[in-house]
Amino acid sequence: MIIGVLKRFFRTKRHYIANKFKRVLPVGEMVTDRWEKAKYLGFGKGTSIYDSSIVFGEVSVGEQTWIGPNTILDGTGGLVIGSFCSISAGVHIYTHNTIKWALTMGKEKYEFASVAIGNGCIIGPQSIVASGVKIGNRVVVAANSFVNVSVGDNLIVGGNPAKVIGKVQEKENGGIELVYSKDSILN
Repeated sequence: MIIGVLKRFFRTKRHYIANKFKRVLPVGEMVTDRWEKAKYLGFGKGTSIYDSSIVFGEVSVGEQTWIGPNTILDGTGGLVIGSFCSISAGVHIYTHNTIKWALTMGKEKYEFASVAIGNGCIIGPQSIVASGVKIGNRVVVAANSFVNVSVGDNLIVGGNPAKVIGKVQEKENGGIELVYSKDSILN
């Protein structure tokens, strides 16, 4: 009996969401509120985080930031994400690593280092940000990138490992222009 009621509820909810928002979501995303989860976590006003996202440790997020599905925000070493950021689907941000611990078969300890992401950044889908990395303001990280070094303001980085591939330039009218480098190295 209860199974039938739940099935009808989810079919009705799925139909409503599909018609209103033109999307079909997993069951968990249909019954949770992304903004309520962000508020529960103490994130800034207007920020949202998908239910499928994993958050642990000390994580601080500014206002109006979107955190997509299937992300990992590891704050065990301290993680700060600014305002007006887009943390795309499948992004992993780590503030610890177990490399030396594993290679020494437990003789060395886990290593922790904070990560900071500035305001107005986009971290592309399936990218990984390693512990200790600082990313400046208005930075674009291309999809599928591995960021293991810090990145200054107004840059575009991509690759594995990520390298500078362009600049973010502000236009006179306040808009933004993405300028890509042909040689992938900019000063």
